[in-house]
Amino acid sequence: MRAAVFEKFGGPDVLHTQNVDEPHAGPGEVRVAVRAAGVNPMDWKIRHGWMEQLFSTRLPAVPGLEFAGVVDETGEGVTDMTVGDDVVGWTATGAYAQYALTETVVPKPPSLGWEEAAAIPVAGETARRVLDQLALRRGETLLLHGAAGAVGSVAAQLAVARGATVIGTASPANHDYLRSLGAVPVAYGEGLVERVRAVAPQGVDAVFDTAGRGALPDSIELRGGTTDRIITIADPGAADHGVAFSSGVTAPGRKRAALAENVRLAAEGKLRLRVAGTFPLADAAKAQEASESGHASGKLVITP
Repeated sequence: MRAAVFEKFGGPDVLHTQNVDEPHAGPGEVRVAVRAAGVNPMDWKIRHGWMEQLFSTRLPAVPGLEFAGVVDETGEGVTDMTVGDDVVGWTATGAYAQYALTETVVPKPPSLGWEEAAAIPVAGETARRVLDQLALRRGETLLLHGAAGAVGSVAAQLAVARGATVIGTASPANHDYLRSLGAVPVAYGEGLVERVRAVAPQGVDAVFDTAGRGALPDSIELRGGTTDRIITIADPGAADHGVAFSSGVTAPGRKRAALAENVRLAAEGKLRLRVAGTFPLADAAKAQEASESGHASGKLVITP
């Protein structure tokens, strides 16, 4: 099968397409013919070798954590999926490929397109996990950095659904989009503290940073000098500020339940994910480069 592979750590140029052996479903697994694979910052951080202190990557490696596709092989003991089923899920074998193996998968509703479905697993799980860690409640105000991105846009919608007021930072070009999600937009950068206080005179109860653009000092000031209830998923300097960095691993059962709920909401039109661009498998390096630039307003997707 064709897959995007990197054999050493480095920049986008180490990622190339080649023929590799097809995987086959083992006990409890299904093999999926991938129709779309989501691109995430974790993908290029692993490719750079930046995650080796947390977990080891066996080279050569195929990137990609999430996919949407069609079941074409089932392993022993699998009774809830059959060949031909449309599914959405997570994979540990790499989603930038024609085939991927999975144990964490849910049905894809017909109303969801392949690209939109593939954008749900990582962003949806991350957003739910951090909002739960922040213990965000109805009536509270959340400051959300990078609110127009994939994780940020999901978090904004889930927080609004919980009855929270969401103040979302983004470039002015994305402010109308944030308003459509129910968030109050503000521009990031110098003067952020004053802008947030102007739209949230009641104060900020929690902060979720998905952008990693140096907004933690301002966030701490807006929280009255405390680091309590501030979480980042993107700022490597979190520890220097005494801020929690969330990269937690969710148990498979909870991950599947969260995915099923997010897919249901998306199919019902209650959760929107903006696909910023699609790339063929041969352009996987360009997709990661676009993700790494930080300028994509939404999700990038590879279509093998």
